[in-house]
Amino acid sequence: MNTKVSRALATLLIVLFAVSPAWATCGGGGGGGTGGVGGGGSNTGPAPTVYKVPWQVWEARKAPNKGLVLYWFPASQVEIDKSSLRTSRILSLYASQCVTMAVGDAKLPELQPVIGESALPVAVLMTADGKTIQKVENTGGKLKVADVEKVVETEMKQRETALDTQFKDAKEKIKAGDNPAAIALLKPVAEEKCLFPKKAKDAAKELKKLGVEEIGSFHDSPIFDRVQGARIEAVMQRGLIAENAERYVAAERLYRKAHEMDPADPTPLRYLGELYRHHTGEWDKARATFNMILDMPADPVARAVALHGLGKMTIHDGEFKKGLSLMEKSVEEFPLALAYRNIAVYWNSEGDLEQGNAYTQKALAMDPKDPYNLVFAAVFMAAAGRGEEALKIAQANRNLLPASYNLAAIYAQAGRRREALAFLQRHFFRYERYQAVRAKEMMEARVDAVFDSLRQDSAFLALTSGADGKLQMPMRNMTGTANQD
Repeated sequence: MNTKVSRALATLLIVLFAVSPAWATCGGGGGGGTGGVGGGGSNTGPAPTVYKVPWQVWEARKAPNKGLVLYWFPASQVEIDKSSLRTSRILSLYASQCVTMAVGDAKLPELQPVIGESALPVAVLMTADGKTIQKVENTGGKLKVADVEKVVETEMKQRETALDTQFKDAKEKIKAGDNPAAIALLKPVAEEKCLFPKKAKDAAKELKKLGVEEIGSFHDSPIFDRVQGARIEAVMQRGLIAENAERYVAAERLYRKAHEMDPADPTPLRYLGELYRHHTGEWDKARATFNMILDMPADPVARAVALHGLGKMTIHDGEFKKGLSLMEKSVEEFPLALAYRNIAVYWNSEGDLEQGNAYTQKALAMDPKDPYNLVFAAVFMAAAGRGEEALKIAQANRNLLPASYNLAAIYAQAGRRREALAFLQRHFFRYERYQAVRAKEMMEARVDAVFDSLRQDSAFLALTSGADGKLQMPMRNMTGTANQD
């Protein structure tokens, strides 16, 4: 792997989740809704991507100590951009069950033994303690997701068969009256609740009958059957198409249907929670949905979106430090551009331009050409005295409806009252569709430092008269914030 590719790994796999086309952005130009990471496909396409594999760049300090690890060693940036390994419901579900999806740098000495003599690209399935299970070699320089899925599925089925045999032997021991031997056989099965929750739950029930206390809590296993899985994915795709078309009632119905088809799959809940939080403003439902994700086995992206959403709502309710902590936990789970931007908002609202800029740059680095990233960054350029540069970006992107709030912020800081009010009007009454969301956005505008020049303006006060009154300024000497939803 060349140096350029090695360096790019630090951001490219994150970008797979960060890219947010125009239809996937929010009022602040930031990417709310569509599952919290952008839809990943065309709003007019017949089958937009829903299940993206949560690949994360491998780091020794984050290496798992249990379960399995699926390594992907790409050969080039072109491969990363076009690989079929980016999309898979099967792999996405396994990521919620102690199968870590790791992208490795082939040049790292500690990972070279994993690759061995294989040519890049290569995928390697290993145990957490470093034992190789099987490799998937490339064919004609490409890895096929179907081949990788098969390797993981085969290993999981073999392990499941072994547990079934062990469980059956334990039942025979119970019939023979040899309870100690049965307990010895059942305990290891019950401890496999991460990889095999259903088997572990069954073993725990038998242990309880034998007088052994239940080993922790257990959850249902998601549906891995490919036929049923395809039906669920089709429903999710229809839901995403509806959401992209701003048919939010239909999107909610379809996401809920997908959830009912497989209650143990976190992805429908992720899309549903973001729909409530970002589009309809039903924050009670959003909180309940995000907490469901955090209370179940869920992949890193689902957990990150849930933590970010809870953090955003918590800050709006006035618990600033708690909200910041939730968003910091979000980027620890999985780096999302939306979370980076909202952390930047927080620090700028606290008057810490240095930290605000640092997090803005983290978001921008994930997709430097994305117009919504650029408009967001321009808000802080204006706050830092780079008004002319910020205005050029605003002018070039003035037709982006979802970025209206941040466009208003740029013009307000530049002293362009008329344009600022016009963009706010566009944001509140053309982009936002639900009064519950509009009321929260109006409240954010009323306390947002970027609108200090309009604070006492009668037209501004009239425009934001529907504010819900819940959000208060975190500090007095605020020097700049921007809206992200």
